Amino acid sequence: MIANSQQSSEASLVEAAQKGHLDSFAALYERYHSPMVALAYSMLGDRHHAEDAAHEAFAVACRDLPSLKSREKFAAWLAGICRNVSRQMLRKKARTPAPVREQVSEPRDQQQERQEAIRRAVWNLKPAERELVVMRYFDGFSQARISEVLDLSAQAVNGRLVRAKRKIAMYLERNGFAGDDHGTP
Repeated sequence: MIANSQQSSEASLVEAAQKGHLDSFAALYERYHSPMVALAYSMLGDRHHAEDAAHEAFAVACRDLPSLKSREKFAAWLAGICRNVSRQMLRKKARTPAPVREQVSEPRDQQQERQEAIRRAVWNLKPAERELVVMRYFDGFSQARISEVLDLSAQAVNGRLVRAKRKIAMYLERNGFAGDDHGTP
Protein backbone atom coordinates (compact mmCIF):
# COMPACT_ATOMS: atom_id res chain seq x y z
CA MET A 1 0.00 0.00 0.00
CA ILE A 2 2.87 2.35 0.76
CA ALA A 3 4.31 1.81 -2.72
CA ASN A 4 0.98 2.74 -4.30
CA SER A 5 0.71 5.92 -2.23
CA GLN A 6 4.32 6.80 -3.13
CA GLN A 7 3.55 6.23 -6.82
CA SER A 8 0.39 8.34 -6.67
CA SER A 9 2.30 11.01 -4.74
CA GLU A 10 5.04 10.93 -7.36
CA ALA A 11 2.49 11.02 -10.19
CA SER A 12 0.76 14.03 -8.64
CA LEU A 13 4.11 15.82 -8.19
CA VAL A 14 5.00 15.10 -11.82
CA GLU A 15 1.59 16.29 -13.01
CA ALA A 16 1.91 19.52 -11.04
CA ALA A 17 5.47 20.03 -12.32
CA GLN A 18 4.23 19.50 -15.87
CA LYS A 19 1.78 22.32 -15.25
CA GLY A 20 4.64 24.61 -14.23
CA HIS A 21 4.58 24.29 -10.43
CA LEU A 22 8.24 24.75 -9.52
CA ASP A 23 7.73 23.58 -5.93
CA SER A 24 6.62 20.20 -7.26
CA PHE A 25 9.72 19.88 -9.44
CA ALA A 26 11.83 20.92 -6.44
CA ALA A 27 10.22 18.10 -4.42
CA LEU A 28 11.11 15.63 -7.20
CA TYR A 29 14.64 17.00 -7.21
CA GLU A 30 14.94 16.49 -3.44
CA ARG A 31 13.57 12.95 -3.75
CA TYR A 32 15.84 11.83 -6.59
CA HIS A 33 19.00 13.94 -6.44
CA SER A 34 21.04 11.48 -4.32
CA PRO A 35 20.08 8.41 -6.36
CA MET A 36 20.98 10.23 -9.59
CA VAL A 37 24.38 11.24 -8.21
CA ALA A 38 24.97 7.60 -7.22
CA LEU A 39 23.88 6.40 -10.64
CA ALA A 40 26.17 8.88 -12.40
CA TYR A 41 29.03 8.00 -10.05
CA SER A 42 28.65 4.34 -10.99
CA MET A 43 29.46 5.33 -14.56
CA LEU A 44 31.88 8.22 -14.10
CA GLY A 45 33.83 7.23 -10.99
CA ASP A 46 34.17 10.83 -9.86
CA ARG A 47 31.84 12.51 -7.35
CA HIS A 48 32.22 16.02 -8.79
CA HIS A 49 31.45 14.84 -12.31
CA ALA A 50 28.58 12.75 -10.94
CA GLU A 51 27.10 15.86 -9.30
CA ASP A 52 27.42 17.71 -12.61
CA ALA A 53 25.75 14.84 -14.47
CA ALA A 54 22.87 14.71 -11.99
CA HIS A 55 22.31 18.46 -12.29
CA GLU A 56 22.37 18.21 -16.08
CA ALA A 57 19.92 15.30 -15.96
CA PHE A 58 17.50 17.38 -13.92
CA ALA A 59 17.88 20.30 -16.33
CA VAL A 60 17.04 18.00 -19.25
CA ALA A 61 14.15 16.48 -17.29
CA CYS A 62 12.77 19.93 -16.52
CA ARG A 63 12.94 20.88 -20.20
CA ASP A 64 11.45 17.57 -21.43
CA LEU A 65 8.95 16.95 -18.63
CA PRO A 66 5.93 17.77 -20.80
CA SER A 67 6.84 14.82 -23.05
CA LEU A 68 6.71 12.28 -20.19
CA LYS A 69 3.67 10.10 -20.79
CA SER A 70 3.73 7.75 -17.80
CA ARG A 71 3.95 9.91 -14.69
CA GLU A 72 4.42 6.84 -12.48
CA LYS A 73 7.69 6.09 -14.29
CA PHE A 74 9.36 9.44 -13.59
CA ALA A 75 12.26 7.91 -11.62
CA ALA A 76 13.09 5.36 -14.34
CA TRP A 77 12.78 8.07 -17.02
CA LEU A 78 15.07 10.37 -15.04
CA ALA A 79 17.56 7.50 -14.52
CA GLY A 80 17.65 6.99 -18.30
CA ILE A 81 18.39 10.68 -18.81
CA CYS A 82 21.11 10.54 -16.16
CA ARG A 83 22.72 7.52 -17.86
CA ASN A 84 22.69 9.34 -21.21
CA VAL A 85 24.23 12.49 -19.73
CA SER A 86 26.90 10.36 -18.04
CA ARG A 87 27.67 8.56 -21.32
CA GLN A 88 28.03 11.92 -23.07
CA MET A 89 30.42 13.07 -20.37
CA LEU A 90 32.46 9.87 -20.77
CA ARG A 91 32.66 10.36 -24.54
CA LYS A 92 33.78 13.96 -24.08
CA LYS A 93 36.31 12.89 -21.46
CA ALA A 94 37.68 10.22 -23.83
CA ARG A 95 38.35 12.92 -26.45
CA THR A 96 40.19 15.10 -23.92
CA PRO A 97 43.77 14.05 -23.19
CA ALA A 98 44.37 13.25 -19.54
CA PRO A 99 46.85 15.45 -17.70
CA VAL A 100 50.17 13.81 -16.93
CA ARG A 101 50.42 13.01 -13.24
CA GLU A 102 53.50 12.02 -11.34
CA GLN A 103 53.42 8.55 -9.87
CA VAL A 104 53.90 8.96 -6.14
CA SER A 105 54.95 5.86 -4.31
CA GLU A 106 53.52 5.66 -0.84
CA PRO A 107 53.45 2.86 1.66
CA ARG A 108 50.14 1.05 1.66
CA ASP A 109 48.83 -1.26 4.30
CA GLN A 110 46.87 -4.40 3.52
CA GLN A 111 43.52 -2.75 4.32
CA GLN A 112 44.19 0.02 1.78
CA GLU A 113 45.24 -2.55 -0.80
CA ARG A 114 42.07 -4.56 -0.19
CA GLN A 115 39.88 -1.46 -0.50
CA GLU A 116 41.60 -0.61 -3.78
CA ALA A 117 41.09 -4.19 -4.98
CA ILE A 118 37.37 -3.93 -4.11
CA ARG A 119 37.14 -0.66 -6.08
CA ARG A 120 38.79 -2.30 -9.08
CA ALA A 121 36.46 -5.29 -8.77
CA VAL A 122 33.42 -3.01 -8.72
CA TRP A 123 34.64 -1.06 -11.77
CA ASN A 124 35.13 -4.36 -13.61
CA LEU A 125 31.46 -5.24 -13.21
CA LYS A 126 28.99 -4.69 -16.03
CA PRO A 127 27.48 -1.17 -15.83
CA ALA A 128 24.06 -2.39 -14.68
CA GLU A 129 25.64 -4.42 -11.86
CA ARG A 130 27.95 -1.56 -10.93
CA GLU A 131 24.94 0.81 -10.64
CA LEU A 132 23.32 -1.45 -8.07
CA VAL A 133 26.51 -2.04 -6.07
CA VAL A 134 27.36 1.67 -5.95
CA MET A 135 23.83 2.66 -4.98
CA ARG A 136 23.58 -0.05 -2.31
CA TYR A 137 27.05 -0.25 -0.78
CA PHE A 138 28.74 3.06 -1.59
CA ASP A 139 25.70 5.30 -1.06
CA GLY A 140 23.66 3.13 1.33
CA PHE A 141 20.34 3.06 -0.52
CA SER A 142 17.96 0.31 0.53
CA GLN A 143 17.05 -2.36 -1.97
CA ALA A 144 13.50 -0.99 -1.97
CA ARG A 145 14.75 2.50 -2.89
CA ILE A 146 16.94 1.09 -5.67
CA SER A 147 13.96 -0.91 -6.92
CA GLU A 148 11.85 2.27 -7.00
CA VAL A 149 14.45 4.44 -8.71
CA LEU A 150 15.53 1.93 -11.35
CA ASP A 151 12.05 0.48 -11.87
CA LEU A 152 13.17 -3.05 -11.07
CA SER A 153 11.43 -5.62 -8.92
CA ALA A 154 12.83 -6.17 -5.45
CA GLN A 155 13.70 -9.73 -6.48
CA ALA A 156 15.65 -8.48 -9.51
CA VAL A 157 17.61 -6.02 -7.36
CA ASN A 158 18.40 -8.70 -4.79
CA GLY A 159 19.39 -11.30 -7.40
CA ARG A 160 21.63 -8.88 -9.27
CA LEU A 161 23.31 -7.75 -6.07
CA VAL A 162 23.97 -11.36 -5.06
CA ARG A 163 25.52 -12.11 -8.46
CA ALA A 164 27.58 -8.92 -8.37
CA LYS A 165 28.89 -9.75 -4.89
CA ARG A 166 29.91 -13.21 -6.13
CA LYS A 167 31.82 -11.63 -9.01
CA ILE A 168 33.55 -9.24 -6.62
CA ALA A 169 34.48 -12.14 -4.33
CA MET A 170 35.87 -14.10 -7.30
CA TYR A 171 37.90 -11.08 -8.41
CA LEU A 172 39.30 -10.66 -4.91
CA GLU A 173 40.14 -14.35 -4.70
CA ARG A 174 41.99 -14.24 -8.04
CA ASN A 175 43.95 -11.24 -6.75
CA GLY A 176 45.06 -12.74 -3.46
CA PHE A 177 42.39 -11.38 -1.11
CA ALA A 178 40.54 -14.64 -0.44
CA GLY A 179 39.09 -15.66 2.88
CA ASP A 180 38.85 -12.17 4.40
CA ASP A 181 35.41 -10.59 4.24
CA HIS A 182 36.36 -7.22 5.78
CA GLY A 183 35.17 -4.45 3.52
CA THR A 184 33.53 -6.66 0.89
CA PRO A 185 30.30 -5.09 -0.29
